[in-house]
Amino acid sequence: MTMIKLCVSVCLLLFMSACVHYSAVGVDIPAEAKTICIKQFQNNASLVNLKLSNELTTQLKDKFQSNTRLSIVDARGDLYLEGEITNYSLSPAAVGVEKATMERLTITVRIKYENKFDEEKNVEKTFSRYQDFNSNQSLPAVEDQLVMEICEALVDDIFMATVGNW
Repeated sequence: MTMIKLCVSVCLLLFMSACVHYSAVGVDIPAEAKTICIKQFQNNASLVNLKLSNELTTQLKDKFQSNTRLSIVDARGDLYLEGEITNYSLSPAAVGVEKATMERLTITVRIKYENKFDEEKNVEKTFSRYQDFNSNQSLPAVEDQLVMEICEALVDDIFMATVGNW
């Protein structure tokens, strides 16, 4: 009898989970939206990292592709995302007795997101993230890793501001 109850319970759970749409990410995308156009981010910062624009754009496309049902298109998407890198700067983060002990790399981006099905969900916003590193290290030695980490944080911020539903 216990075995029958267990089988019935498992079957019920399987049936109920098939009826529920679950998203671990918690996205809010109109049912009729099938595509998104993510334009290459322009690098308009006064200090330019040549890899930054491509890294940020690629990470954004990967995030949308792996966490939504949307297809990435080059133009005329149901959803549209464009942006620009407005700041890429290095500054002291912590000062010791005679010099900075930590340096801070900061990246700022401005985005414009359009949802053609619900204009109230359109977003124009600026995001800024940074990473600190030991001033004993040179920026070129740690720059690629820092840029990747900052881009990951910016991508999460942009994703949540545009289609996130937490």
